[in-house]
Amino acid sequence: QVQLVESGGGLVQAGGSLRLSCAVSGSIFSLNTMGWYRQAPGNQRALVASITRNKNTNVADSVKGRFTISRDNAKNTVYLQMNSLKPEDTAVYYCNADIRESWFVEGRDYWGQGTQVTVSS
Repeated sequence: QVQLVESGGGLVQAGGSLRLSCAVSGSIFSLNTMGWYRQAPGNQRALVASITRNKNTNVADSVKGRFTISRDNAKNTVYLQMNSLKPEDTAVYYCNADIRESWFVEGRDYWGQGTQVTVSS
């Protein structure tokens, strides 16, 4: 059974930094694009950043220059380094991964349980 386990959220002051991690475990035939989404109260879940297996990245304009996404393919782990945090970055952050469990099934999206990031002013 595939699991995505996130860690690294918390409370930080504006201007501070946090690093989120998401480790994928279980039956994995291939682990393709991975990413981070966030959802603030009253808002829809939105893409923050994504990274392909070949480490091509896509970063939302709202966090460009402040957040960096990376991955370790050997560890099936994706990271989100968040610097110069702002109160508007406060949200629940979700890890997402496109995973194919075996040769016989197509890949599909999996989600982590979410981790709270709160930035105080």
